[in-house]
Amino acid sequence: MHHSDPPKAGAAILEAVENQLAANDPPKVKETFERLVSLGISKQESKKYIACALSVEIFGAIKNQEEYNPQRYEQNLDNLPEMPWEDE
Repeated sequence: MHHSDPPKAGAAILEAVENQLAANDPPKVKETFERLVSLGISKQESKKYIACALSVEIFGAIKNQEEYNPQRYEQNLDNLPEMPWEDE
């Protein structure tokens, strides 16, 4: 999987990211968004990366029947634009 491949994220997840950015909650989302944009990634792509980090957390929690884990979500955000599943 290449970084040039735009991450695919569902509209609902992208909307959740938009809401997190608008509410600045968690603040890490906006921080990450601004960091990605400063790396030269477009705003749209940056949102998609964040949406991927969020979807990994949501689907991971569902799949493993775990609680949603905000710390892990923030860790995934810190690792962007590296994708959480790329080191498996």
